This record gives sequence, C-alpha cells and structure tokens, in this order.
Amino acid sequence: MKLVCISDTHSMHRRIPEIPDGDVLIHAGDCLGAGTLEDVADLNDWLGTLPHRHKIVIAGNHDWVFQEAPDHARELLTNATYLEDSGIEIEGVRFWGSPWSPTFMDWAFMQDRGEPIDRYWQRIPANTNVLITHTPPNGIGDEVDTGLRYESVGCEDLLVRVRQVKPQVHIYGHIHEGYGEHARWDTRFINASTCDERYRPINPPMVVELGMGALEAETSD
Repeated sequence: MKLVCISDTHSMHRRIPEIPDGDVLIHAGDCLGAGTLEDVADLNDWLGTLPHRHKIVIAGNHDWVFQEAPDHARELLTNATYLEDSGIEIEGVRFWGSPWSPTFMDWAFMQDRGEPIDRYWQRIPANTNVLITHTPPNGIGDEVDTGLRYESVGCEDLLVRVRQVKPQVHIYGHIHEGYGEHARWDTRFINASTCDERYRPINPPMVVELGMGALEAETSD
C-alpha cells in the first residue's frame, strides 16, 4: 500500500507542484488558511480532483472551523474521511487520527501537557498500524530555531504512547522545520509539512510504501 503524505498546506494546496499517485492520501492537519467553511469547501473541491482511492484528513491548530462548527465542516468534506480521535480500516490497515497539540498561545485543538493531552493519546488503539497526529512526538522532527538554539517542542506523552503502540508509521506535521523522515525503533516517523518555516508550500509530499508482510504476520499471530 502506497501512502502519500502532506501536512500544513494552509490553504495553499493548489500550489503544491506535484502530488504522486498512491492508494491513500493523508493530510496531517493545518489544511486551512483562515479556517473558514469556505476554506473547507475549496479543499474538498481540490481533493475531488486527485486520483487516490482513499483520502484521510485530520485537523490542526489552524483549522478552527473543525473545532467551532464541526458538523458543518464535516458535511462539506465529502471527498475525504475526517478523523478526530477516531480510526478507519482500509484493506486491513488500521489508521488512527488525532488533531491535538501541546498548548502554545491560543490556537485550535490545544491541550496542556501531561494528563490533559495524554487522555487523548490513551485513546490510540494498541493495534494501530498508521498513526496520524498533528503534533510530532518529542525529539523526532520537532525542533524549532529559538534564535539562540534549536529546541524540541513535540509532545512527550505522545512519544510514550507511540513507543507502547509501535505503529509501522507515524505521520504528522505542525513543526515545519522538522520536515523529513526519521527512523526510530520499529516505527517510521514522517514529518510531512508541505510549507517550510517561511510558509512556502515547497516541500514535496512524502511517499511511504507500507509493507504488508508485517501486517500479515501480525494478523496471523
């Protein structure tokens, strides 16, 4: 199964130079600009032009309408499956998506570190194959330049849960500077931020070939 991963497009999805074909297109949040219903309608129209058989979208901290008018936003997103602390199984692969990030200023889908945000991570099923969150886990594709040094700003509690669940792939965005792939333990960590730190949509989509052998072995156990 080929996963095509993007994130942090901030309503500039039409400016992405090229999106490879694949089985599942995954958007890991911050899909909108101002975060309005009009933004959702435009995103949905664009998604409808793409050839991927399955499309999954989660929200991020810029995607206000999914928090403030969730029913209306979901009604407009007809060309993708929207996940919010929920999952879907596609051809035997179990996906789980969650929009939350550690509190920073006053954005959407924010929770304080520790128990407030960890209660959402505890909902991640133990048999998840592909985990999609907006925030990175701490220490993996999550560094920002503070002007004095680089600082990890990902979620510590999410890292703990990921190490318990051991998904094959963990896809996220949020920290534009962390774009890229990182291998740890038995999980591939993908920061799929499309925009760079200057909000230019120049980072190519990340493509992941999901090995089915491990899934078949897991199912047979």
